[in-house]
Amino acid sequence: MAKNKALVVGATGIIGSYILEHLSSLEQWDAIGVARTVPQKQADRYISLNLLNREELREALGKIKGITHIFYAAYQDFPAHSKEQIDVNTSMLANIVQSVEETSGALERVILMQGAKVYGVHLGKFKTPAKENDPRHLPPNFYYNQEDFLRIYQAGKSWSWTILRPDVVAGVSIGNPMSIAMVIAVYASISKELGLPLRFPGKEGAYRALAQFTDASLLARASAWAAVQEHTAFEIFNITNGDLFRWESLWPKVAKYFDMDAAPIQTISLSELMPLQKETWMSMIKKYDLLPTPYEKVAAWPFGDFIFGCEYDVISDTTKAKQFGFHEVVDSEVGLIAVLDELRKQKLIP
Repeated sequence: MAKNKALVVGATGIIGSYILEHLSSLEQWDAIGVARTVPQKQADRYISLNLLNREELREALGKIKGITHIFYAAYQDFPAHSKEQIDVNTSMLANIVQSVEETSGALERVILMQGAKVYGVHLGKFKTPAKENDPRHLPPNFYYNQEDFLRIYQAGKSWSWTILRPDVVAGVSIGNPMSIAMVIAVYASISKELGLPLRFPGKEGAYRALAQFTDASLLARASAWAAVQEHTAFEIFNITNGDLFRWESLWPKVAKYFDMDAAPIQTISLSELMPLQKETWMSMIKKYDLLPTPYEKVAAWPFGDFIFGCEYDVISDTTKAKQFGFHEVVDSEVGLIAVLDELRKQKLIP
């Protein structure tokens, strides 16, 4: 039986790293990670590519024969709604798809990652539960440009695409701060080091609203599933853990995990205050023999401010994925604690 050959683009990010790891564990897959900076650990799994350089892409990919699948989870950060955010992120996707198509001759499926921002979660209260066929919000939104590229460019060709929409991905990603688990873990660890109780740093409404996670391991398994099913071609799926929670219930359990007292809400700007804790964190690296990750890369504080500032329910309907055959669920509380355990195991937090 011929193996599928996957190119995982954005392979050092929280989504791509889990997809690469999962595919590499499966006999029916050969997987290659694409990143600008190749990690020293297991460097043979990766290639370094500039997704904005078409000539470089064609030359490098021309040496890799038979790519059947592209898992696309790359992103470059720019100011929201900016022309740069749209142009760069759309161009990166277009360049890799076109280059693989030109050099592989075996492309079967492109799996594109989006997120709940496709529904306008970043703009304010929106219709919930969000369904895959909900109408778009008023643009701009770079997800729309990427999706439109796939729809238009693929027309009449032999390969297909599938789009997955996770939300608030929880996992371990060294040097990539876009993980709510890292935001929580570093904030809690520093608070404890300073002798403080664990206060929810967000807004009152967010503390009581319904929220959701997507476990990174579950998303990797969903990606492998969606990539090979004939009936998932040209379909879009919300992928979350399948349950909901409120921070008012989860936060005291986080405090207990760190052996801290839980205290009343104190709404602060993590973006403003947490960068000022760099010296404390650097001293903790030495004190607890932690992995010396640059403080600027341990947690995305603006991301934390956004998640803890959503004073409205954030719910994605996952019925469609179940109807199409993906039935896995994860208890979000159990999943978060498992990620925190892994952060400790890898010496990323005390």
